[in-house]
This record gives sequence, structure tokens and C-alpha cells, in this order.
Amino acid sequence: MSNLISDDYLKLQQELHKNPMYGFASKRYAGLVHNVMVQHDLQSLSDYGAGKKRLYSTLVEMGLEPRDYYPYDPSFPEYGEARPADLLVCIDVLEHIEPELLDNVLDDLQRLVINTGLFTIHTGPAGKVLADGRNAHLIQEGYDWWVEKLDKRFNIIEHTSEQNGFWVVLKPKED
Repeated sequence: MSNLISDDYLKLQQELHKNPMYGFASKRYAGLVHNVMVQHDLQSLSDYGAGKKRLYSTLVEMGLEPRDYYPYDPSFPEYGEARPADLLVCIDVLEHIEPELLDNVLDDLQRLVINTGLFTIHTGPAGKVLADGRNAHLIQEGYDWWVEKLDKRFNIIEHTSEQNGFWVVLKPKED
């Protein structure tokens, strides 16, 4: 795991996750995840950066229970390692990655997206601050910067801009 997150930053993230108001973005995107799963007839879900697993509980409330659900979050080691699935979601995660480790995380995501990926990325500052005083969004870059990174590893099949960010649906790159 050391090539995806530093020990010091992991401690900061674990501290931030103690805040009951941290980690609600996945609930906001549950409808989109639901639509992508139904539209593409996807049965299994890998939740990369699952936090408190609010996406899963919201999907179940909406009447969609994925056949297999694989949460992954280094702040919650009890979830285990990241696993591939029909749909891999990465919701409000990438902007939190340590900049010097971003390529490692993107490579890990590339390894895991075997059918479809859905990533949401916030491009501005977060409303939360880490215990060391830094903004919780360590990477605050625009759409073009992110697309250049993503396009090296994935085929972007759909994208939508939102206030302060965007989301993309991805497929693995063809060899």
C-alpha cells in the first residue's frame, strides 16, 4: 500500500474519517451509479475509496443491490485489497491523492477497470481541512489537466461537467 498512500497521509485521512460529516459525495452520485449499472447491465461493483460505504447503502435504499460489492479504502483496512468488478467507481477520491503518488493510483485504477469505470473529480478546494492545515483536496486542477492523465490509461466514453468538477465513464484502453 505504501506506493498508493504514505503512512503520514493515511493517518491524516483516518483522522478525517472520524468526522461524521466527511464522505457524503457517494450518496450524491448513487443515482448516476445506479443508471450506469442498469444501462450497461453490470452486476458487480468495486468502490475505490469507499469511505463509510455510503454508496452501497444508498444503492440498496434505491432498490439496487449489486451481486458483488467490493469496498476498498486504505483508511479502512478491514475492507481488504481493491478488487476488479464490472463497474469500478472512484467518487470524490482522486483530488485527495498525494500528488507525487497520483500516477501510482491511476495505474492501480487502470489495472482494476476491466469493463467500465465511473470517476467523479472535484477541481476546486474542499470544505474540509486536514489536521496539518492543508485543504483536503491536495490536487486542485482543471478538467483538461485531468483528462490528459486519464486519457493515457482509459477511453473516456462519456463526460459531464458540473459546478467545481466533472464525472467520466471510462473503458479500458484497447491494446
